[in-house]
Amino acid sequence: MANRTVKDAKSVRGTNPQYLVEKIIRSRIYDCKYWKEECFALSAELLVDKAMELRYLGGVYGGNIKPTPFLCLVLKMLQIQPEKDIIVEFIKNEEFKYVRALGAMYMRLVGTSLDCYKYLEPLFNDSRKLRRQNRQGQFELVYMDEFIDELLREERLCDVILPRVQKRHVLEENNELEPKISALEDDLDEAIESSGDEEEVVKPPEVPVNVEPHWPRGREDKVRRPSPLRRRSTSRERNRDRERRRSRDRERNRPDREKKTRRSRSRERRHRSKDRDQDRVRDQDRGREQDRMRDQDRMREQGRARPRHRDL
Repeated sequence: MANRTVKDAKSVRGTNPQYLVEKIIRSRIYDCKYWKEECFALSAELLVDKAMELRYLGGVYGGNIKPTPFLCLVLKMLQIQPEKDIIVEFIKNEEFKYVRALGAMYMRLVGTSLDCYKYLEPLFNDSRKLRRQNRQGQFELVYMDEFIDELLREERLCDVILPRVQKRHVLEENNELEPKISALEDDLDEAIESSGDEEEVVKPPEVPVNVEPHWPRGREDKVRRPSPLRRRSTSRERNRDRERRRSRDRERNRPDREKKTRRSRSRERRHRSKDRDQDRVRDQDRGREQDRMRDQDRMREQGRARPRHRDL
């Protein structure tokens, strides 16, 4: 069958190598198009060509859990179980970075703790950029040394549970592994040696903390006590600041007062004009009344002056 592990494959940590990938993810890989078309009847020699075509890392992505080609090739390596020398060549490959990442992932899954530290720690010097596809299908940027650090420290990577490895200090105490030497130690030693050859920097003499300053004779009181002029100037400055604040507050409140004043003035004008109109109407009414009374008086005088004729 196309999905079965090879007959002569050795068990990894007491189980089938393909079982290192969870069953649900493994079934998704078996159903994907890349596995059926690109990974069918793939041998260890042809696996290198497929690894060279990789353009990004990743596990599964999307809501329907689609596997990446990188994860498919990891499962194919677990299925065919290539020789250790081939995996070491994958890791030492400096031309194709994704071939190196694929070999490091496989070594972390099937290798012993000693092999993981021995073959993966030298890759900390590789700072090339890698593209990785996350669960949402988006691509993010990682570095090779960062990816190797995650392989040695994390419990899960690319949606695959990583087997546990022994701590490094345990292997060092058992003399199975040499102490780790950082690549930056040589530069640090050179910096320390170069700094030692330089001339010593002359430091200024330290001044005692509790020593009082020396004042000229006869001026101790004058310097220590503030003069009356100084006190007066200080009080004047405070008064000036107080006046400035008050004037500032008045300037802020001035627009409101001006608005109120304008409103009151316009109200007074309206009242005055209204009173004038009322006085004008009252004067007109009074004048009409006087004219009417004059007319009545004139008519009475005319009636008295008219001669009366007796009836014959």
